[in-house]
Amino acid sequence: MNNFEGGDGRYLEMTNGGTAVFVDVLTFAVSELAHEPWDFRFAALLTLQDQNMMGRGMVGFGLADLDWGETPQERSAAKDFLLRVLDLALSRHRWEELTYEPPRVEGYLRTYRAMVEDFDPATADADADADVLPGPQEAAMASCVRHRVLCALPFWEACVFCTEGV
Repeated sequence: MNNFEGGDGRYLEMTNGGTAVFVDVLTFAVSELAHEPWDFRFAALLTLQDQNMMGRGMVGFGLADLDWGETPQERSAAKDFLLRVLDLALSRHRWEELTYEPPRVEGYLRTYRAMVEDFDPATADADADADVLPGPQEAAMASCVRHRVLCALPFWEACVFCTEGV
């Protein structure tokens, strides 16, 4: 099982298959919307949730462990970006490109969106930026030409769809 933690002890627990679907649909959305440095850092974090590279049951992160920014404006912009990513994913953005029907992912997205909505980035761990969210030099700025999504460079040379064999 993989856990994505919110605030106040809330978490989204998913099977390995559920996590793979969750990452797939978020990858489509984050690749569409990323424009600012924090967005590309979050995209890199998302690429690190690829169980084909990291291992089954070995992924997940807590919202409180992310570096949301130093100022209220930075934190607000980062949270707004993540909510827009979730909303775009919920609109089924590019789901027709999946090689499978994602039956439970809508529920996962709605649960996670509620967790993000309720989370106050000002309560995040002040030392979080060193551990979970990749730094600016590790931001996912490269794109997989074949799948048209941000990929895991500099961590590895493939996107989540390449590692799935899609």
